Amino acid sequence: MTQTHAEATLPFDDAIAAFDPVMGLEVHVELNTATKMFCGCPTEFGAEPNTQTCPVCLGLPGALPVVNAVAVESAIRIGLVLNCEIAQWCRFARKNYFYPDMPKNFQTSQYDEPIAFEGYLDVELDDGTVYRVEIERAHMEEDTGKSLHVGGSTGRIHGATHSLVDYNRAGIPLIEIVTKPLTGAGERAPEIARAYVATLRDLLKALDVSDVRMEQGSMRCDVNLSLMPKGAEVFGTRSETKNVNSLRSVERAVRYEVGRHAAVLTSGGTIVQETRHWHEDTGVTTSGRAKSDADDYRYFPEPDLVPVAPSRELVESLRATLPEPPAARRKRLQGEWGFADLEMRDVVNAGLVDLVEETVAAGASPAGARKWWSGEVARRANAEGLDVPTYAAGLGVGAASVVELEGLVTSGRLNDSMARQVWEGVLAGEGTPTQVADARGLELVQDTGALEAAVDAVIAANPDVADKIRDGKVAAAGALIGQVMKAMKGQADAGAARAIIMERLGQS
Repeated sequence: MTQTHAEATLPFDDAIAAFDPVMGLEVHVELNTATKMFCGCPTEFGAEPNTQTCPVCLGLPGALPVVNAVAVESAIRIGLVLNCEIAQWCRFARKNYFYPDMPKNFQTSQYDEPIAFEGYLDVELDDGTVYRVEIERAHMEEDTGKSLHVGGSTGRIHGATHSLVDYNRAGIPLIEIVTKPLTGAGERAPEIARAYVATLRDLLKALDVSDVRMEQGSMRCDVNLSLMPKGAEVFGTRSETKNVNSLRSVERAVRYEVGRHAAVLTSGGTIVQETRHWHEDTGVTTSGRAKSDADDYRYFPEPDLVPVAPSRELVESLRATLPEPPAARRKRLQGEWGFADLEMRDVVNAGLVDLVEETVAAGASPAGARKWWSGEVARRANAEGLDVPTYAAGLGVGAASVVELEGLVTSGRLNDSMARQVWEGVLAGEGTPTQVADARGLELVQDTGALEAAVDAVIAANPDVADKIRDGKVAAAGALIGQVMKAMKGQADAGAARAIIMERLGQS
């Protein structure tokens, strides 16, 4: 019976003091091909259940598969960015096991002959430390269908009244990327796991082979974890936490499993080799099913598919299509934009690199692009549960809007306060920045006489402040400038007002 309660855990620091964690991360990536891995069915996400199926992906008798050539090319490109060797000859295998959402009762995958193998990915942590993750393999396979458990409160089979199966996902092209055991991570194991998946996600997005939307399941991570007593050389028994679908959850799952394993081992218990379910709401894992070893799957070569033998010319032509590595690109852009490390980190964390780059290319200053995208727009996007590019695109607001807004400021028509009001209007759908400024009557007063009169009136009304400025305490001018702005309803040029005040009080 599936466990639903949290198990005993040892505090993380205590667990790390007694044991060394060993991780293995398996990341499944759905490719963004137009059709499935072995048939011509479409792959759009969110279609009505069982409307994107055919005899091949349903495993009906007599239906023969054909390999998706674009998926093979995507697999090769993924292998190349992971510094893998690309096989000159490989083939598919049948992985035999029964599961309700797998219509053929076997999964067409690759076993001992993957298309890419023996690679690595260097992962940079927040403090600049680089950890090399060794890649064992990246192989091609097909996704399964999806079981929907109805009637329970959790969406899982435990407590459900019945289950339904949607086979739309069955046959979607998958690449499974498997690391070698990650050792020596110590207390940083959760951080390294998260950073690895984040770095991998950035690479795959840059390759444009997947939308890598973890919340939709197009990229998901299985976390294998075991503990070794300090000084031991033999790995412990592992558990596999399945289908973790966010970066935060990858880190939390590793941390939780370290504590759970340690609690079992220090109490004299034995770790069960099993799959585990991750619960996002409670931050715990619960037992799934006994974990099979490779021999239990009875792999054998797929008789209905010919081997895949990419030519060296094809591999090199695909190598030429690889994009600039995301980490290298970020360093280059940071240098070009003149951002401090913290500023660049904020841009990266907000998912704004592409949007800022596009805005700068359209004519905005780097500082202006960062300012306008990371402020009010980011706040509103976050409230809607969207990233900034998606939110802005939905409003019809893009790089040109920021360029136009910044132009209104640099031309002297708007000050910063006015520009913020205009930006709010743009986001509210009131039009372009110029249209909003016109409609709201926002424009700096250009009448020098009116500004001088306002300054004189403020100086006369505040003789004590004026005396401080005459005595050299020029910081006091801020109070007078604020009153000038208030008197002119925010439509004065603060810089010009300051210059007139300094002149009037002998500090120019």
